[in-house]
Amino acid sequence: MRRLLAVLIVCFLAHGVELQSGKFWHITDQHWDPDYNASAKPDQVCPSSSIPVPSAGFWGDYLCDSPWVLINSSLQAMKQILPNPDFIIWTGDDTPHVSDDDTTEDIVLMIIQNVTEIISSTFPGVQVYPALGNHDYYPTNQLPPNTSHIYNAVAKMWSEWLQNSSQQTFQEGGYYTETIKGQSGHRIVSLNTNLYYKSNKQTGDLEDPAEQFEWLEKILKNASAENEKVYIIGHVPPGFFEKLRNEYWFRKNFNKHYIDVIQKYHEVISGQFFGHHHTDSFRIFYNSDTAISAMFIAPAVTPWKSTLPGVKNGSNNPGIRIFEYNSITLELQDVVTYYFNLSAANLNSPEWVEEYRFTTSYGVPNITLGSLTSAVKSFCTNRSLFQTYYTYNSVSYDLETCNERCQTDHYCAITQLSHEGYAVCVSGAARPYRRPIILTLILLCVHYIVT
Repeated sequence: MRRLLAVLIVCFLAHGVELQSGKFWHITDQHWDPDYNASAKPDQVCPSSSIPVPSAGFWGDYLCDSPWVLINSSLQAMKQILPNPDFIIWTGDDTPHVSDDDTTEDIVLMIIQNVTEIISSTFPGVQVYPALGNHDYYPTNQLPPNTSHIYNAVAKMWSEWLQNSSQQTFQEGGYYTETIKGQSGHRIVSLNTNLYYKSNKQTGDLEDPAEQFEWLEKILKNASAENEKVYIIGHVPPGFFEKLRNEYWFRKNFNKHYIDVIQKYHEVISGQFFGHHHTDSFRIFYNSDTAISAMFIAPAVTPWKSTLPGVKNGSNNPGIRIFEYNSITLELQDVVTYYFNLSAANLNSPEWVEEYRFTTSYGVPNITLGSLTSAVKSFCTNRSLFQTYYTYNSVSYDLETCNERCQTDHYCAITQLSHEGYAVCVSGAARPYRRPIILTLILLCVHYIVT
């Protein structure tokens, strides 16, 4: 009898774990270039490249934004790999990297409409939680802190996914909140962090653009009172860009305000998900020396090469990813990234394959905050493991060795989101005549491990 009871308990627990397991997609930065033409002259292949493209391929080029066949391929791969996700997170940037002189508001809306339709038709009935990117507006980056024609038009496009209350706040400022799949206790907050972007001239002199911070704190305070767990999504992330020292996106006051909110309400936040970088990375938020929250930055579908001065090897292979999570607690368990080797695809081998599974590659049991901090500590002592991270950062495009300065830039971006903390973190490496770069990195890591 005892043995039978033990077997029943094991079966029950196993079944319970299975019931708690959930999966969702995160896609971002499609950047469709409708004018991509691989057969054109090198200087006419794609307006998203400012330099000639000498050997463009059918599936795209590392100098250009995505042709439609690449976007369609990514959706078809998602459908084949995980046809019935719990939901999809889509964090924006649908239009190509072109000047405002080469586009219009109508073109921007046409592109968003087409990408919306292909996601909807590929995953009919699946809940999608979208967010606007800084390129999903005309003029580029200039998302206003008030209602606009684009906000209204996009809210209508996304009406099958957003409830009436969500459409209302979206029309007012490009943000919204909903319970995840209508389940009490689970909430998603989609932010318009483009309002905090340093390139946005519409919001630079405002303390709280569109009153989004006030709204966010109200939502999180209520979530705390109602014992809800929250996922936060957005496009432009806070903190620093890991591929270029001292490059950041939020204005300093907005960056501090965002960090303050996370520190205040971190107990209800189960995950943060952003795009914009086109790279694959993550961030750890601290309160003093205590890790309190994590943010995942997803790789882009577009392979487009960054034009930021100083960025080396700024392209990436197209990437999409699945998050595995506990559907009862919203605790994140793992993330699996799939990629499209663009070079191989253009040589007649177009295939989306698994690039890596986080837990397997970094030797951790899950992707909870404790495991992420453990992985970063391993980066400090295991150069080979850090090089693995660096390869994945560009979705297996940049296979060069990340030197000591490069390692410091990545490490500091991962662990220091405040301007003050980041400056302290990189300061030693910035003055190699006072302290060898490798020694600086070692000392930083020792401090991290101890704390």
